[in-house]
Amino acid sequence: MKVAFSPIYKYSKLPENHRFPMEKYELLPQQLLYEGTLNERHFFHPKMLHVDQILRTHTLEYWEKLRDGQLSRKEIRATGFPFHESLITRGRHIAHGTLECAYHAMSDGVSLNIAGGTHHSYADRGEGFCIFNDIAIASNELLHANDASKIIVIDLDVHQGNGTAKIFEKETRVFTFSMHCQHNYPLQKEKSDLDIGLPDKTNDKEYLKILKEQLPKLLDEVKPDIAFYLSGVDVIETDKLGRLAMTKPGCKQRDEFVFEQCKMRSIPVAVSMGGGYSHKISDIIEAHANTFRVAKELFF
Repeated sequence: MKVAFSPIYKYSKLPENHRFPMEKYELLPQQLLYEGTLNERHFFHPKMLHVDQILRTHTLEYWEKLRDGQLSRKEIRATGFPFHESLITRGRHIAHGTLECAYHAMSDGVSLNIAGGTHHSYADRGEGFCIFNDIAIASNELLHANDASKIIVIDLDVHQGNGTAKIFEKETRVFTFSMHCQHNYPLQKEKSDLDIGLPDKTNDKEYLKILKEQLPKLLDEVKPDIAFYLSGVDVIETDKLGRLAMTKPGCKQRDEFVFEQCKMRSIPVAVSMGGGYSHKISDIIEAHANTFRVAKELFF
C-alpha cells in the first residue's frame, strides 16, 4: 500500500508565526508507524506540481497571484491562512501526491494521501483552508493523459465540496457526489452531480442507511475508471465544525463500505484525508487512522 507523505507536508516547516493547529498531519503517520499499520516502505514522497498541471485546473490569474504573493486581504482571509510562500510549495506537493496516489491505486487497488481533500478551492480562488484543489487537479491530469475516461468523486467530508462541484459543473467525464451536513459551511452551496444534504445530528444508522442506498447505484450507473474518495472525519460527533453525530466506529463502517463497494467492482480508489477538527487530537488521529487500517485490511 502506497501512502503519500513528505516532510514538506508539515506545518512546522512554516515560520513560527504562521503555524496552525493542524498537528494531525504530523501525528497520523507517527501513529500508523507506531502501531505497525504502516512501515517506512509504504510511504512515498510526492513530487511538486508543474505549472502546466496547475493551469489545467486553476486560472493563470490565480496562479500568478499565488506565485507573486499578490493575493488581496480579502482573498487571503477567504483561504483561512496567513499568506506565506511555504503554503504554496506545500500545496503543490500535496496535490501531486493525490495524482501519484491515483496511479498507485490503479496498480494496487487503493492508495492514500496523508493530506489533501482541498475541495473548497475553486479554479480562480482559494477558500476554507484550501489553496489548490488536489482532487480536481488529479482528475484533470488523468483525463488529459487519457488514463481515465470516467471519474467519480466520492466526497464524504462534512462540508460540501463546493470548489470541486463548480470546477466540474460542465465536465461530463467527472461525476461529483457530495454527502454533507446541509446547514454547514459553505453557506452558498454549488451544484454537484449528486448532493445529499444531511440534517444536523445525523447519526450512524441514518448516515449509513443513506450511503448504502445511494453509493452502489451510483457506481453501477457511472461505471468509473477510478474513484477519488474524500474521507473527512469531521462527521463525528466530537468535531468542532461538523454538526453531525457519528461515532468513530460508525465512521470506520463508512470507510469499509466505500472500499468494499469499489473493490467488488474493481474500481481503484485514491483517498484524500479531508477534514477533522475534534477538540481532542486523539479523536482525530483515531478516526483518520481507521481509514488506513481498513484500506490495508481489505486490499492487502
